[in-house]
Amino acid sequence: MEHQEMSGKNSTQHHLIRYKEGLGKYTENMPELIHSYNEFTRHCFKEGEISEKNKQLMALGISIYSQDEYCIIYHTKGCLDQGASENEILEAVGVAAAFGGGAAMSQGVTLVQECIQELNNPRH
Repeated sequence: MEHQEMSGKNSTQHHLIRYKEGLGKYTENMPELIHSYNEFTRHCFKEGEISEKNKQLMALGISIYSQDEYCIIYHTKGCLDQGASENEILEAVGVAAAFGGGAAMSQGVTLVQECIQELNNPRH
C-alpha cells in the first residue's frame, strides 16, 4: 500500500521504488558485495569510446532478451535520462526481438512502451 501512495498509478515508478528498497535491504546484509558491484557497473556504464546513451541502449536490449522486467524498466529510464529518443529505444527493441523472438518483442511492445509513456508523462 505504501508503494501506491508514493507512486500513484505509475507502475514504472512503483517498480523503480521496489527495486531501490530491495537493494537497500540487501545492502544492509551485504555492503561490501554491493559496493563492489556498484563500482563495477558504474565503471562499465561511464562514458568511454561508447557513449553512455549507447551503453544504456545496449543494456536495454540485453534486458529485453533476458526477460528481466526490473532491468527493462531501469534501462528504459536510463535511455531516456541519457537523451535517447523514443525511436532509438524502439530500434533497440527491434534488435532485441531479432535475437529473442516473440518473447522479446512482447516486452518491447508492452513494458518498454508503457515505461516511455509513464516516464515522459509522469502525471498521466
